Amino acid sequence: MYPTMFEINLAIFMLAVSVALLVWFQRSRLAASAKRMIGMITRIGLDPIAVQGDPRNVAIVKEMRSRCIRCPREDYCDRWLAGEVEGDNTFCPNAQTLGALTKTSSTSL
Repeated sequence: MYPTMFEINLAIFMLAVSVALLVWFQRSRLAASAKRMIGMITRIGLDPIAVQGDPRNVAIVKEMRSRCIRCPREDYCDRWLAGEVEGDNTFCPNAQTLGALTKTSSTSL
């Protein structure tokens, strides 16, 4: 009842494929989340490069990314960003932060 070399290699291969799929899925999820966050920043009228590039905003942007990654409303956000849903962005966990950034950027101009 000892495993053959084929069975051992097959198990290693299956493990490698599983790990690769998990890594791919996580990267895909992170990329989609970043795209939504940039879309949200743009939709409220801010420059995403200026917001993310400002050294004063490093901690704010990091926290926004964290909230965006854990957001349970991804489907609604995609539809809102596409203009398929009316209304404001109060559904977004970053709505208050984005509002504060909007106020801050308008006062610094």
